[in-house]
Amino acid sequence: MNRKDNKAVIFDMDGVIIDTENIWKQAEEEVFSSLGVKVSEAYTKITQSMTTAEVTQFWYEKFPWQQTSLQEVEQRVVSRVVELIQSETCLIKGVKVFIERLKSENYKIGLATNSPYAIIPIVLEKLKITHLFDTVSSAEFEKNGKPDPAIYITTAKKLGVKPKNCFVIEDSYSGMLAAKNAGMSVAAFTNGNRNVTFEIADCSINSFEEDKVTIIIQFLR
Repeated sequence: MNRKDNKAVIFDMDGVIIDTENIWKQAEEEVFSSLGVKVSEAYTKITQSMTTAEVTQFWYEKFPWQQTSLQEVEQRVVSRVVELIQSETCLIKGVKVFIERLKSENYKIGLATNSPYAIIPIVLEKLKITHLFDTVSSAEFEKNGKPDPAIYITTAKKLGVKPKNCFVIEDSYSGMLAAKNAGMSVAAFTNGNRNVTFEIADCSINSFEEDKVTIIIQFLR
């Protein structure tokens, strides 16, 4: 039971393995503004932790538009995000080497994201890390996205690992709450912003270029 292949590290995607915060903001503003939505900074902070379907529903309720279905609008956002990911520099330093180190320690590697499934292969291909993941999961296929724990419970089942033997790396409170409610240990990834603290986390990772693999090993003993 102590073998490392019975233990796993699960990564969130946006803000953890790829820096897409500004990309989502740009896509959201472009698409919804074109429909007459008055996109504001205050509201975009609220939508940051939502699934794309939830974001679309959120803006529709604030500024209802005509003729275009919510599904079509959601797809426009996703398509624009894909375009921007493919064309923009949005890498997070050290993430590939970090995951390779975990693989060398024989941990299973998973991905659990609120983003639509279609975006996952685009991100992994851009980072050239597709081969490092044992499974990937999108909240698109869950009844509720994070902070609901379903996405993490699903990912653990797909990996064949008990939740208590999973370590999650997240950058948002809602994601951390989802992981904790799934019965997992969680690290807050700050990406160098040392002013960010999440008391709910078991530990923090400021940069993947720091040697934090040993901390994960300690939690998964």
